Amino acid sequence: MAIPSGSGTEVLTVSYKKSLTNSVVALITGVANHIYTVLSVSFCEMGGDATNGIELYIDAGRNDISASGNQDIYILNEAQVGSRDTFVFSDKIVLYGTDALKTRISTSANVDVVCSYIDQSWV
Repeated sequence: MAIPSGSGTEVLTVSYKKSLTNSVVALITGVANHIYTVLSVSFCEMGGDATNGIELYIDAGRNDISASGNQDIYILNEAQVGSRDTFVFSDKIVLYGTDALKTRISTSANVDVVCSYIDQSWV
């Protein structure tokens, strides 16, 4: 992806998933000529069952990450959230192009997830 120059858009946006259990979901699915800055990801346990299975990772769409086929770069692996508690990941993450930010709860907990981010388009 080229370094942006010229006009484009910059939008503060949000994605959210209700009642996440043990399936993988994409919070951000990147497209070419976009840069995404993740501001925070909030995990709220709603079912009364504490979990130590929060996974958050980048599925890198670029060829410079890995030639082996598995391009998952983990940010959180087995993070904990208590019963009816909230865990907030607030480190900034930058994605670009066809990268995707994905999450999964590795247990059968009931977790709501909110991801706030800036989407910059340079087309």
